[in-house]
Amino acid sequence: MRTKLRLSVAAHALAALAILSAGPVAARAQTAATEDEKYRGAIDAAVDAGLEYLARCQLPDGSFPGMPKCNAVAALAVMAFLCKGHTPGHPPYGDTINRAIDFVLSTQQDDGALIGPGGGQMYSHNIACLMLSEVSGMVDAARQERLRTVLSKALQVTLAAQKVQKPEAHRGGWRYAPNSGDSDLSHSGWAMMALRSARNAGMPVPREAVDEAAAFIKRCACPDGGFAYQPGGGSGLARAGVGLLCLELSGEHRSELSNKAAAYILQRVRQGWGGEIFYYGSYYCAQAMFQFGGKEWEECAPLIYDTLLKLQAPDGSWNPMPGSPHEDGAGPAYRTAVAILALGVTYQQLPIYQR
Repeated sequence: MRTKLRLSVAAHALAALAILSAGPVAARAQTAATEDEKYRGAIDAAVDAGLEYLARCQLPDGSFPGMPKCNAVAALAVMAFLCKGHTPGHPPYGDTINRAIDFVLSTQQDDGALIGPGGGQMYSHNIACLMLSEVSGMVDAARQERLRTVLSKALQVTLAAQKVQKPEAHRGGWRYAPNSGDSDLSHSGWAMMALRSARNAGMPVPREAVDEAAAFIKRCACPDGGFAYQPGGGSGLARAGVGLLCLELSGEHRSELSNKAAAYILQRVRQGWGGEIFYYGSYYCAQAMFQFGGKEWEECAPLIYDTLLKLQAPDGSWNPMPGSPHEDGAGPAYRTAVAILALGVTYQQLPIYQR
């Protein structure tokens, strides 16, 4: 089972001794950990309340309200539960997780696509692929066999969509439909994570597919450090989060592009955390800046935490962000799952997001 083991008391003691003897770099890391602990109680309480909300609002077929039948929301909800260390089949949320997994598996079309009504075609498909890759190895034997069969067919759809004839600037990426003749950063970010996660899970994903996706992501980079929706476009905060996370996951840690992207994100977050796709941006920027680490994450984390914690409703769900109407129609289950994934980044339970 691919779940993280918690450090023993002895391991904590050894880590403390190592910090004392390793000098200023380790001392700064310890300071960052101490800073994060200031929020730990509030984050734990918020995440637990959010998961209770998701369990309460799940529909009988395993999907979630707000975007009924949308497998992307169900997939994000599963990853939210996994984020806190909950696993399929184990109390208190094992049945909830299994129902959501079964719902996502049931949405596969004859051609292999995981596309449910209520969501963009390749958004739904690749978010579902990512979740199935992350949960692979955690489910019971019967579900695992079905999961591998479904995921294998679904990955072929993703790989084929990448190979569609496109202009040079758009090669290696994805768009709304499997046969789209161009690419965008947002779809390509989810697809790249799905392929990387599937490869980590032992699925036959060619390394060149991940490399070609990373090359497209780089072509979306802007001179100011941000990233464009498509090559040649203007930069934006959420898109910078997508770009930086993909760079980090493809081995570009602390590269020139990554450094510029992290500086861009931090500058924009300092100016005020918001935007028309606030929750989407929160998810990507939290994941990206955590992977980047260092003093940039130390400064950025409290700004993300403070904003998200203030938006939680008494019932455990997350309220819409004022001035972010683009996400209003997605519903509270979507907002709650994404907020949990942003707040829970330091739990490091999901393999794809571990440093």
